[in-house]
Amino acid sequence: MLKTMLRRLGPGIITGAADDDPSGIATYSQAGAQFGFGLAWTLILTLPLMAAIQIISACIGWETRAGLAKNIAAQLPNFVVYLLILLLVTANTINIAADLAAMGDALRLVIGGPAVLYALVFGAGCLAAEIIVPYHTYAGYLKFLTLGLFSYVATAFSVHVPWGEVVLATFVPRVAPDHEAVLTIVAIFGTTISPYLFFWQASQEAEESRLSYRRLHGVRELRPGAQFKHIAADTWTGMTVSNLVGWFIIVTTAATLNAHGVTKIDTAAQAAEALRPIAGNLTFVLFAAGIIGTGLLAVPVLAGSAAYGVAEAFGLRGSLELPANRALGFYGTVGAATMAGAALTLTNIDPIAMLFWTAVINGVVAVPIMLVMMAIVSSRHGRRVFALPRWLRVLGWLSAMLMTVAVALLCGSSLTG
Repeated sequence: MLKTMLRRLGPGIITGAADDDPSGIATYSQAGAQFGFGLAWTLILTLPLMAAIQIISACIGWETRAGLAKNIAAQLPNFVVYLLILLLVTANTINIAADLAAMGDALRLVIGGPAVLYALVFGAGCLAAEIIVPYHTYAGYLKFLTLGLFSYVATAFSVHVPWGEVVLATFVPRVAPDHEAVLTIVAIFGTTISPYLFFWQASQEAEESRLSYRRLHGVRELRPGAQFKHIAADTWTGMTVSNLVGWFIIVTTAATLNAHGVTKIDTAAQAAEALRPIAGNLTFVLFAAGIIGTGLLAVPVLAGSAAYGVAEAFGLRGSLELPANRALGFYGTVGAATMAGAALTLTNIDPIAMLFWTAVINGVVAVPIMLVMMAIVSSRHGRRVFALPRWLRVLGWLSAMLMTVAVALLCGSSLTG
């Protein structure tokens, strides 16, 4: 039954799960530790906006059978496209470094040993899997890894949580709008709505469209609008799981760390370590295992989305379905992003600095990409080709405006110290 359910789900569930990478876990942990349950409402606010922009990117990929880079290149000058792709690759590489470092630290906390070595092994393993395993098999493994997210649900139920207070904070925002709160809210927005997710899901839907795996699995129907309904259901499922897991992380860290005066968390692994003396070994192991599981899912998505962007921007052959010798540029980008990220773990770069600059670059890249995406589907030609419902386009524009405001707040806060 589980295998059948995972098979029927598509790129949306993988994209949603990849959003809860170790860097995202660190952001949610800091939100819970610093503000208690006060920012739980942010995951409710971002859910429809996040789902809308992901559905739009997925529909662009499915209908055009091409990824976002190729579609954006048809709308913007080449030098702008190259700049956006350069920023995307840079942000993804830094994010990979932060994720691998967190995975290495998490394994060190559980079994001991050198965290850096573990990070390098994780990086090499993710790279080997992307190169060796064909796409349709690889996608199945990624879907299976999404089950690791539920360790955070189990974590929340392994500690005492005042659920009445949690429900109130979730639906009634009550955090003071000070400098630190604004920065954390912007960080949550940037974590949930990220450019690499747009590129990944659009490219995966393009792969699905070209290879027709949905038809082989008995999912694709011939009724008008059936494909949009499947993409929407798949994406809503993935984004709901993603935000629900983020919500549970905030709840867990608020009920444990914040309640015991621990208000500063730098990494996901540090959050797991801080949980052990407060919530016990079971909670600690579940939290640490979740970091490793989500990292194994997120690192290939980060490297893959960078490779899809580079391949389409420069007209290279690129697909996870192709063997490495038929897509050298594509797999070269996958390898370069993954190993460069692994190499960064050997440096003394502050992990918080890496997360900050990733958020800044992602925000800068996300805004023009989202605006171009909305222009594509909102034009007269786009309304006819994509036939998206009006409510979806409205939510898409709201999502683009939210990210524009978030980036402006982030830049403003940075300039004022």
